[in-house]
This record gives sequence, C-alpha cells and structure tokens, in this order.
Amino acid sequence: MRFSDDSVECMERAMFFESHRSSRDGLMAVGTVVMNRVASPDFPNTVCGVVGQRNQFAPGVMTRPMNSAAMPGVQAAARAVLAGERHPMVGGARFFHQKDHRFSYDNMHYVVTAGGNAFYEKRKSHLVTQPAPLPQIEGLTPL
Repeated sequence: MRFSDDSVECMERAMFFESHRSSRDGLMAVGTVVMNRVASPDFPNTVCGVVGQRNQFAPGVMTRPMNSAAMPGVQAAARAVLAGERHPMVGGARFFHQKDHRFSYDNMHYVVTAGGNAFYEKRKSHLVTQPAPLPQIEGLTPL
C-alpha cells in the first residue's frame, strides 16, 4: 500500500513525540498502535486522522518542530510501519501511556513496555491476565 507524504510525516510525528527516540522497539510499538487504530472502526481511518485526534497524543504533536539527530531512525521506522512491519508484541493493542503512570482501571491488559511506554488492550476485567505494565524491553526489532 502506498501512503502519502502527509501520512509519512504524521507517523513520524507520532513516533517522534510519543517514544524516547532511542529505541526502535518504542518507535515500532507506537507506529503499530497508530495502524491498529487506523484499522479500527472506533478511530479515524487515516494516519493523520488518528495522530491528530484531539487528546490522544502528545500536545503539539502535529505542529511542534522535530529537531533531533534521531530523525533518520524515526523516518526509517515510520516507513517500515507504513510498509506493513509491526512490533511483534503489540498485537492488536490500541492504547499506551507512559510506563511509570499507574491507573486504577481494571480493564487494562498490558502486552509490552518499550520506548518509555506501556502498551495495552482494553478488555473486560475478568479477561485481564496482565494487570500491571511489563518490564521494559528493547532490541526485539532490528535496527
């Protein structure tokens, strides 16, 4: 599937502002969540629609400058996700938060922690088997 330049930039923005940019795993996990949302009827059906959705990603995600020596890695990861690569542990998760935050909700099933974020699926509470963020992993997705 071919994505527009706008879609590539929106994916780069989500990855840049939502991950520590020091981990390809973190970048790929964020990108996988974006694509899971694009595929879901519960979210906008475009990359830019998902990334620009109000109160879903970092403030200023669509407008702040992206200045970093990490940009080549961010750009490569964005293109990889748009070409179909996914983080192997994110699965169908459509949500994440900073790894150190804790919430009292009983419907958060955690699947992986990478790039400073804990990724989770929302499930009925009796189906949650991993109720706390997992230890941070890095190095699953090759550079």
